[in-house]
Amino acid sequence: MPDSTQLRTFVAVVREGSFEAAARSLHVTPSAVSQRIKALEQSVGQVLVRRTKPCQATDAGRPLLRLAGQVALLEREALEAARPSGAGGPAPTRVTIVANGDSLGTWFVGALARLPAELSLLFDVRRDDEEHTAELLRDGTAMAAVTAQREAVRGCRVQRLGAMRYVALAATGFAARHFPDGPTEAALAAAPMMAFDRKDRLQHRFARTVTRRRLDPPTHYVPSFDGFNEAVRSGLGWGMVPERTARADVAAGRCVDLGAGRHLDRPLYWQHWRIGSATLDALTEAVRAAAGAELR
Repeated sequence: MPDSTQLRTFVAVVREGSFEAAARSLHVTPSAVSQRIKALEQSVGQVLVRRTKPCQATDAGRPLLRLAGQVALLEREALEAARPSGAGGPAPTRVTIVANGDSLGTWFVGALARLPAELSLLFDVRRDDEEHTAELLRDGTAMAAVTAQREAVRGCRVQRLGAMRYVALAATGFAARHFPDGPTEAALAAAPMMAFDRKDRLQHRFARTVTRRRLDPPTHYVPSFDGFNEAVRSGLGWGMVPERTARADVAAGRCVDLGAGRHLDRPLYWQHWRIGSATLDALTEAVRAAAGAELR
């Protein structure tokens, strides 16, 4: 069994991206970091760190990365439970979570705010498309994720949160120019479209439900929740927008619903490490409560 110092060093190298940055975060020399990683690799008989820029865990290293995070979390909770009353608050625990951009822009941050301050948590929240968020669970980077994947990642528990509803939104003037007859196949093929990034396929999915064809319209990429929605309001392109955001823009006359009742519901799930952790239990309770108030 690798010792906890080696595991913490391994996590630091992957998190910080280099041996030198890991040494600074651990307040040791780069030589000490290198020696610990070599000893860890020798003990398991596998190369665990890909010496790239940034450093990455190898396939063999990913299970150890998850183990290291789980050990650190459980050690911290055990030490806190053993601490005598009045001995001061616990050292902060960093919790790495991954969520899709629309959840971050609507309900997810409110879930984190529900957690009691006495837990002393520091959040490292990563953003990725909901189809891909589970990848950070698989490689051990994240301990929990909001994901579209309903099958549990190995070593994790999964719970359904609900569905986020999206409507096809366009600025009023943009719709008048590009969709005078509604979302026809010709209009959807030619009108500029918005996307978060190249992983975002919601707009393509909506166009396919309307036309029964795969279209490849001209696309703007804006990788932020606020930026994406502002681009739609400004008439840069049409896009799939969470129902609550869309409702306010339609009511104000800024935008129109191109789908006229058509929508997409995106089921979302909560996956987290399958360990007995008070921190993960509290986080899960807060996420489920916030999702229950926002999602369908």
